[in-house]
Amino acid sequence: MTPFAIAGIQMPITTNSNLDAMRHRLELVLHLYPWVQMVMYSELAPFGPLLPNAQKLPGPAEEAFQEMALKHGVWLLPGSLFERRDGLIFNTAPVINPAGEVVARYRKMFPFRPFEEGVTSGDEFVVFDVPQVGRFGVSICYDIWFPETSRTLTAMGAEVLLHPVLTHTIDRDVDLNLARATAAFCQCYVFDINGLHAGGNGQSAVIDPAGRTLHQAGVNEEMIPIEVDLDQVRRQRQYGLRGLGQPLKSFRDSNVDFSIYDQQRRDLSYLSSLGPLAKPQRAAIHLDNPPQASDPAPLDNVPPTVADPAPLDNVPPTVADPTPLDNIPPTADLGSTVVNEPVPAEALNPVLHTPAPTTEQ
Repeated sequence: MTPFAIAGIQMPITTNSNLDAMRHRLELVLHLYPWVQMVMYSELAPFGPLLPNAQKLPGPAEEAFQEMALKHGVWLLPGSLFERRDGLIFNTAPVINPAGEVVARYRKMFPFRPFEEGVTSGDEFVVFDVPQVGRFGVSICYDIWFPETSRTLTAMGAEVLLHPVLTHTIDRDVDLNLARATAAFCQCYVFDINGLHAGGNGQSAVIDPAGRTLHQAGVNEEMIPIEVDLDQVRRQRQYGLRGLGQPLKSFRDSNVDFSIYDQQRRDLSYLSSLGPLAKPQRAAIHLDNPPQASDPAPLDNVPPTVADPAPLDNVPPTVADPTPLDNIPPTADLGSTVVNEPVPAEALNPVLHTPAPTTEQ
């Protein structure tokens, strides 16, 4: 068994200096988990994702991390930072040993174009050895979308892939699938550490050489200390992933000539037909001649929706013509009074119309 303890720090990132916050979390994780031997942060953790924050390397920021590593006696991968070099800007990840020495600087090979504009691609792979433990490789974020990078690091002997990322987009699920796939076809550990806020949407993950997720963070701040066993990498590579496929040996023994990787012979005619690498733009909306509703049909040409009604003088009566009023028979008998005859008032109320009595003289 060859154990080695690595802690990934998923923390909020601002667009200013985050050095003090990173220092605080380094002290905290080593206080809580003193057995941790290496600490790594997310992509662009020190100063966030703004190009104006680019630093010179070596320089004060890198020296601050060297002091931290030396003070605590740990391996330190402080994510990455924009590096200003020879008039260009690179996305660079320093690797610092427990003696406070910078043992490597990896420059991201595949900036997230067209969104990561103004960043120059690196062209050198980086692996480094932890004495009596094993070999580690470094890639940054979008690099993992190009399996050639991970396969090359594996062919150079990398057993653990340190992969700081800054993903705040809706394809984080795809990122995680690629991290798992990389761990499986490279048969190595993958530490995929993302940031929060300006530094990403979290969900950091650690995957083992059999493609199993050992831990996946949520979207809050987390410290992720995990002890790995590099003998598991060697066993998987010797006997196969879960005792099955041996992809590294199969790739080694293949006679396939991949001409796409030969700069002199590769045919890029189809890939060239895809157009330039540029941000999609919103489709133009032309309002010079806005669409008009079609003219309504003339009213005199509109067909009736129902049949024309019959002329009123031709409508047949719905009931028989009523009997003339002068032929209506009486309907009731009120004594000597008939309804259709004039009725004297005194007949209706004899009390009111009683003649007043007279007085004889």
